[in-house]
Amino acid sequence: MKKIFTIRIGDSGKNLLDFLSFNLKLSRRKAKEIIDSRNVLVNRKRVWMARHTLEKNDIVEILNFQTDEPSTDKIKILYQDDNFIVADKPAGILSNDEGGVESILQEQLHNPEIQAVHRLDRDTSGCLLLAKNQTSFREMIELFKKMSVKKTYHAIAYGFIEKEEQQISFRIDDEHALTRFKRLDGNKKATHVSAIIETGRTHQIRKHLDMINHPVLGDRQYGMRFGVAEFADDIPRQMLHSYSIDFKNPKDGKSIFIKSPLPDDFKNCLSKLRLS
Repeated sequence: MKKIFTIRIGDSGKNLLDFLSFNLKLSRRKAKEIIDSRNVLVNRKRVWMARHTLEKNDIVEILNFQTDEPSTDKIKILYQDDNFIVADKPAGILSNDEGGVESILQEQLHNPEIQAVHRLDRDTSGCLLLAKNQTSFREMIELFKKMSVKKTYHAIAYGFIEKEEQQISFRIDDEHALTRFKRLDGNKKATHVSAIIETGRTHQIRKHLDMINHPVLGDRQYGMRFGVAEFADDIPRQMLHSYSIDFKNPKDGKSIFIKSPLPDDFKNCLSKLRLS
């Protein structure tokens, strides 16, 4: 959903943050999140400065505006045992912090010790691993350090990626980072890829795809230097999904392999782009 405002003389001189907060009836924090998401245009140019001064007759557009927050009544659980949970994280909420998957599950399962073992970006959906107690949390952190947890993602990237399979090892924040990509389908507009991360650097898949000039569609942080193709404005979020997680339970050595089906918004994006 797109919202459009024309700045009247009474709002001339206001900054973008205050204008959005008042007119969308949102807290300043929520309005700032919309600006930070790179979903705001002023006179058809993307603006992400909260203090940007508006002038009479400016046209302000908010792309992909959602009137409701993602439903957080209950988090879908893909797997759980006495020590671990694999949750199906919806896009639009944090992994931890107030209102995130971690705190929702603490309340949902009446267990204040539940703790996310790793993080997914707010706009990334799919498999999120959590521990039910501190001992299990520490054990799983050790598995991550030993790179004994295999995570597979699906992404829709800008443009056609010619190589069917490739390994990207560009350093991130001066640390070793390795991602293995496989093209699943592609055309001149976009490419559907699977990605296995051998290391867990911040925004690793998004950064690595950007480094080869194929940023994740909907990523308004790393993909901005390419401009935004006409079809991209209808994409509700960054098209990145944590598809599966595979590890051995440190308690008994049992292999655990869990999948999260592609969510509807991801499948709809594939369909619009004529990808499978």
